[in-house]
Amino acid sequence: MPNPHTSNRTKPSARRGREPVRERPSARAPVARGVFGHSADPSIPVEQPPQPLVETQLRQQTQPQPQEPQRQGEPSTGKRPKPATEGAVLVTGVCGRLGRLLVRELHRTDRVVGVDRRSFDDRPKDIIHHQIDMRRKKMKDIFRGRDVRAVVHLGVLHDLRRSDRERHSWNIVAFQKLLDYMAQYKVPKLVVLSGADVYGPQPNNPQFLTEDAPLLGAQQFGGMRDLVELDMLAQSFFWRQAETETVVLRPCHIVGRVHNAASNYLRLERPVMVMGFDPMMQVVHERDVVRAMQLALRPGVRGIFNIRGPGEMPLSHLVRQAGGRPRIVPSPLARVALDQLWKLRLSSFPSEELDHLRYVCMVDDSRARTELGYEPVHSISRVLRDVRRLRYQLA
Repeated sequence: MPNPHTSNRTKPSARRGREPVRERPSARAPVARGVFGHSADPSIPVEQPPQPLVETQLRQQTQPQPQEPQRQGEPSTGKRPKPATEGAVLVTGVCGRLGRLLVRELHRTDRVVGVDRRSFDDRPKDIIHHQIDMRRKKMKDIFRGRDVRAVVHLGVLHDLRRSDRERHSWNIVAFQKLLDYMAQYKVPKLVVLSGADVYGPQPNNPQFLTEDAPLLGAQQFGGMRDLVELDMLAQSFFWRQAETETVVLRPCHIVGRVHNAASNYLRLERPVMVMGFDPMMQVVHERDVVRAMQLALRPGVRGIFNIRGPGEMPLSHLVRQAGGRPRIVPSPLARVALDQLWKLRLSSFPSEELDHLRYVCMVDDSRARTELGYEPVHSISRVLRDVRRLRYQLA
């Protein structure tokens, strides 16, 4: 039987030197094609036609480069993500109570750079502290000279005895400069500590406010205007600078050994309560807030998160468990009394915050529990024990 592969070939000549040109081996012969250009016989590889040199070079240039496998929890980006151990964490307002607690936790695993106008005498030796004003040009040198991977902004001025102009310059102008430096030097992470007070205590508030609720905190209390504006600037940066993972934390009343309006109120021996009002309150321990900031620094985390403590309690119960005896007064007299105590510097609780003693302003932290992995550790009894402890030390 004739060989099918050689039946059509010219037979070799008998005379020496006149052998005709033979065909290439049959592996180069055309094969039957199947659907979408694949070979009908799977045992025979499909040969690609030769490509021009220019087309080959262009294809090599446009071919995507192999990337490092994406880590769990990190956003999918075209660039190789920077490892969490690279770069320093810059903390503004580092000399405050929360700033000190945070950097003492962070410096065990990260390089930490702190910025504050105040001195930081008892800081750990491996923490770099710049005692400068955030509004000065030296702030830009920190971003230029340091490989900053994340910024935690705690440098908010809450002192209501300062003028409105000074608070606005420090809280808003300084924060705008900080955002400009972050955009210029492409810092990949920003964590801003806001507060649940931006929602504002309102008589028609729902039982629990979500992160989508409007920010009405400055309607009755002008001192909240800066904090609301700062929160909105952070939200604008979230959408404008999409390559930066921006996190905004809104904790409820932070208490413990920190000096703020809520803790100072609970440390009073005879705090004022408004007759006919006993709203439900939420408090969170300062160390739980520090834990939330640590969780927010993880790669891939972005968004707005409400932070609350272990539960809710009526205001009268909080006052009594903190060791105080509430003084019940009518609403007009309460405002007059708080104004007088404020002018005499006998109280750090201004009368503009009187609505916090009348209306509910509680938050829902479901998003923080599911997406951030946050869960409060300190109970209300532990929170109030720290409040009482500092009261006795001050006494």
